[in-house]
Amino acid sequence: MCAYEIKDGVAIIPEGTTKIDNKAFWDCVELVSVIIPDGVTEIGEYAFYGCSNLVKITLPMGITTIGKRAFYKCAALADIVIPESVTMIGDSAFYGCTGLVAITIPANVTTVCRYSFYGCTALAGVHVPATVTEIDEYAFCGCASLVDITIPEGVTAIASHAFCRCTSLAGITIPKGVKEIALEAFYGCKGLVD
Repeated sequence: MCAYEIKDGVAIIPEGTTKIDNKAFWDCVELVSVIIPDGVTEIGEYAFYGCSNLVKITLPMGITTIGKRAFYKCAALADIVIPESVTMIGDSAFYGCTGLVAITIPANVTTVCRYSFYGCTALAGVHVPATVTEIDEYAFCGCASLVDITIPEGVTAIASHAFCRCTSLAGITIPKGVKEIALEAFYGCKGLVD
């Protein structure tokens, strides 16, 4: 059951809301579109988990946290603009968002957490900002459409399986500051030639 009213596929979130609660829209397959009002600073854990028909969501400036598994398996979500105010994107936040084509990680984020974009098979474009120092395990695993990525200068370690099974990955720029590339970080990247 959804925590908020849904009318004609659109979530009605009241003004004055400051957090989208944990599991607020858990498995709400009738949800198609959401406009999150100004004043919301946090998307809770599992907030939109399994909303398989969610196509559009608008996030306001001021949000700082996207909780773990917030958009887990939102398969129809093709585009989302993450505001620059976001400092934390939790574990598995966009896991299995198979329709997601491109993502820009905001400049205030320092870690790409575990499984953040795991299995985003259509993801072809990723901008990782210079502020990122850590790419955690399985962060981009299974992003089969990802062709090229530049690792920022501040990154010192690439965790295990971070880019495993990125089968289209043909180019990657790794900065001199990287001291450790963990076990099978690029496992199954059959197109990697550079």
